[in-house]
Order: sequence, then C-alpha cells, then structure tokens
Amino acid sequence: MPFLHLVILALIQGVTEFLPISSSGHLALYPLLTGAEDQGLKLDVATHIGSLAAVMLYFRADVAMAARGALRVLRWDLMNREAHLALLLLVATVPAVLAGGVLAALGWAEALRSLAVIGWATLIGGLLLYLADRYGRMEKAEAGWTLKDAALIGLAQAAALVPGVSRSGITITAARALGYGRVDAARVSFLMSIPVTMAAALLVLVEVAESGDAALQADVAIAAVLSFLAAYAAIALFLRMLRTWSMNVFVVYRLFLGAGLLYLAYA
Repeated sequence: MPFLHLVILALIQGVTEFLPISSSGHLALYPLLTGAEDQGLKLDVATHIGSLAAVMLYFRADVAMAARGALRVLRWDLMNREAHLALLLLVATVPAVLAGGVLAALGWAEALRSLAVIGWATLIGGLLLYLADRYGRMEKAEAGWTLKDAALIGLAQAAALVPGVSRSGITITAARALGYGRVDAARVSFLMSIPVTMAAALLVLVEVAESGDAALQADVAIAAVLSFLAAYAAIALFLRMLRTWSMNVFVVYRLFLGAGLLYLAYA
C-alpha cells in the first residue's frame, strides 16, 4: 500500500479509536469516499495494534494490576482488588469475543462495511450518546466498577462490531447510562478495549506472519507505529477535555456525519 495511505489510515485509527466517533467506521469510509483501494480488515485490525500499545502504556499501572490479578484468578485467589479487576475485564470481554466469532462464522463482517450501515450506526449511536450523557447521573466512579456493570457494558461493546457504532462511544454511553461520570466512563471504556483488541490483534499478527508477505508485514509495522503516536496523544487530550466538556461536540459530529453518509447511500 502507498506510504501516504498508510499514514492516513494510521492517523484515522489513532485519533478516532478512543473518541466516541468510531474508528472502524472511519477506516471503512476511507476507501468508500476517496476511491482508494480497500485496505481490508487485516490492515484495519493491524492499525489497532498501535492504539493497543498506546492505551496499555497510558494505563500501565492498571494493566500491571490486571496481569497480577489474572495470575491470582488462576490460583483461585479472588478476594483482592487485583483479581477483581481481572475478572471485570474478563466478564466485559466475553460478549464481544462471542459476537465476533458469530460474525466470522456467518461471513457478515465485510457485508457490514457499507455506507448505509455505517451511516445508520453513526446516527443512532450519536443520539444514544446524547441521551446517556444528558440524563445519566454521575454517582459512580471507576473504583466502584461492579461485575454486573461490566457485563452490561460488555454487551454494549459487542455492538461495536458493527462499523459506525464506535466501541468507545457505545461503552461510554452504557457507562454514563449506568451513572458513571464522564472521565470514569472513559477510563472504564479504555481499559475494556485492551483484552478485546489484543485478541483481534493477535489473530491478525499470526495470519500476517504465516502469510510470508513481506510487503504486508512492512505495512502492518508502519501503521502500528504511526497509530501508536496518534492514539497516545488522543487519549491524553480526550481525558483532559472530559473534565470540563460534555459529549455534545461528538454528538453533533456524529449526527452530521451520519446524515451525510445516509444521503450518499440513498441518493
């Protein structure tokens, strides 16, 4: 793939992955709106490797805690904070993994990458985000994250397999609806992204390594590095914004984008 296209795709992924506007939707839109060659799902997921590294570095203390907790869970040592965090992430990840398996088995993943699907998902997701942010209480913090809430937000995360829904958008929406403050909802969303993105990234890395395609391997490496840089900056900026901003700017963006996509799809 041309270097300029890799740069654009990596920046799209890095900037949009942690904003509630759908990175997968924007990645799918790039070839549809520009006429460029479709990069395919493999390269889409490959760009997520960089954003995965960024969120793991940014939340390295939480990642280390979850890793220690996973070892404690394996020893059935459950009565501590570390094991609790590991269990929360496990419970939140299962719905997306199961849903992803179903989509892959049915062969629907590519079929969902259409302007109409992305447009409707973007529009409806924006309305849900507005309602949750406007009327959701702010009485819960990340430290009070429960297994029940993890399961509910995890179910919402599974819907993000549809391009345009936005993984961060739908999980923040669910967390706000459950009463988490904006910053805490975002932190929960970001932590939830780690295991599900890791699972998808590992599958793609294995496929790319086994392909023996040196050009594809180089594209994956370049896209990952560039998306890492963009994603790390986006995480820091977004969390800072949420201390004083509402979600309205993202809602308005989604509504205009969704309406525009639906016009292009049906015109």
